[in-house]
Amino acid sequence: MKRNVIQGLSIATLCVSTFLFSCNSSTEKKATVVSDSARYSTAIDGKTVSLFTLKNKSGASVSITNYGGRIVSLLVPDKDNKLTDVVLGYDSIGAYRKKGEPFFGALIGRYGNRIAKGKFTLNGEQYNLQINDGQNTLHGGTDGFFSKVWEAKQIDAQKLELTYSSKDGEAGYPGKLDVKVIYTLTVDNALKIDYEATTDKATVVNLTNHAYFNLNGEGNKTILDHELYIDAKAYTPVDSTLIPTGKLTDVAGTAFDFNKAKAIGKNIEDADEQLKFGKGYDHNFALNPHDDKKAIAIVKSPFTGISMEVYTTEPGLQFYSGNFLTGVDKDGKGGKSYPHRSAICLETQHFPDAPNHPNFASTELKPGEVYKTSTTYKFLK
Repeated sequence: MKRNVIQGLSIATLCVSTFLFSCNSSTEKKATVVSDSARYSTAIDGKTVSLFTLKNKSGASVSITNYGGRIVSLLVPDKDNKLTDVVLGYDSIGAYRKKGEPFFGALIGRYGNRIAKGKFTLNGEQYNLQINDGQNTLHGGTDGFFSKVWEAKQIDAQKLELTYSSKDGEAGYPGKLDVKVIYTLTVDNALKIDYEATTDKATVVNLTNHAYFNLNGEGNKTILDHELYIDAKAYTPVDSTLIPTGKLTDVAGTAFDFNKAKAIGKNIEDADEQLKFGKGYDHNFALNPHDDKKAIAIVKSPFTGISMEVYTTEPGLQFYSGNFLTGVDKDGKGGKSYPHRSAICLETQHFPDAPNHPNFASTELKPGEVYKTSTTYKFLK
């Protein structure tokens, strides 16, 4: 599979806008919106941080802060038409800045997922990245995009545009990278995320979003009852540090076979070395050939009746079952705790550690090319 690039385009740098749209729903059965915009209004590194809310006519809404481009809340109707917040997060910006925060709702870059030992070679030159996950680099390193204040422009009630310029050498990556991400809340209750980037020097790029979903409602204790379908015949097995071995393994007859929807908890405790390494599911699935018109994953809550369909132009999907959540602190929205396996992440991506595996689809971006990918999370009841 070749990287999805377009030749000769550029990215414009946009200024901050602080327009806020109300989260209140016209739906009779309303959910309490715990995201208080005042708790997100601050300055970090001299840059303005705000909370932006997108809303459609059905009453669905999504609130996003330009600190890390993070999805703070996402309200969608359940089977009884009650608005339900389906993403984990915090009540204030300060909680997102604490050490060890698990990337709740964040834009991830320059490289989503892991790079082995924080090293890769490109065009004969070795680059050393920030180590922040044992001996490896995770989600761009300690200085990743999740910790940056993005320039923001709310285009209308349903669209937010974020831009960020990453300097040459930032977190160890080569080239000045200009990034644009557009969040769109559609009329049919889908959150579409469009990613675009250009560089002035050959580099590697793998952008994604790290939303933690619980379709029972954030703060519910489990997602093991969620039924999951993934359109993939193979996945990339990992070593004990969660770095891909470079192999592709058939899912048939294993705990990793989601070609027919099944409860996430059905096989999660199987005696499987891969599940032991990840403390559950934390693996990249090699998606079957597709375009962005076909759902590559579907997850459904039997409790609320909410289904989420995932569409993407990317070749891979990281399925993470929230194995490292502990629930020790009650610092979630509304003072809630987020215990072990109380969320699912479905991160669309190129494969982890691809720069060190020539048999994986390339993540190289060259000057004159445009990195361009799209992912949609669509909610049904």
